[in-house]
Amino acid sequence: MKKYSTLFLRLTVILIGLPVLAAGILSLIMMFRGEINLEYKNILYPILIGLYGSMIPFYIALFNAFKLLNYIDNNKAFSKLSVDALKHIKYSANLISLIYILMMPFFFLLGDKDDAPGVVFFGLVFLFASIVISFFAAVLQRLLQDAIEIKTENDLTVWGESNGDYNKYRCYVS
Repeated sequence: MKKYSTLFLRLTVILIGLPVLAAGILSLIMMFRGEINLEYKNILYPILIGLYGSMIPFYIALFNAFKLLNYIDNNKAFSKLSVDALKHIKYSANLISLIYILMMPFFFLLGDKDDAPGVVFFGLVFLFASIVISFFAAVLQRLLQDAIEIKTENDLTVWGESNGDYNKYRCYVS
């Protein structure tokens, strides 16, 4: 595989991270300028804390996705490093799911108080997206682990030629 064949995916990872960072900075500016309605303060602050808390595992997952793309470019896609990167992505997505599950009562309260059911939908979208990413990373991790085991088993197999046909001999390393 040519070096930098994953350039488009790297740019996508960066472009995914920029709006999240911008939203975090914008909400901080709004909070410090006092543009948050004091009537909703008891509901909005736990939501904002949850949003900022979910940004940490989000950026950990993006960093591991970037590392995974580097492993692919360096022909280390079928290595334990790639499995570990997928494991960290899975754990980060699980943590984001947990944070949004804990935030859902506050989304319901805000939606009920403001009569805006779209707020609840906002919370559910991020919850289900992180659950899907977690399952997808778990499946990829398992497939990659199986491929590594098959590759290791194949590397330990010596193929010899006798009388024109190929015989399979196993080498066991002790």
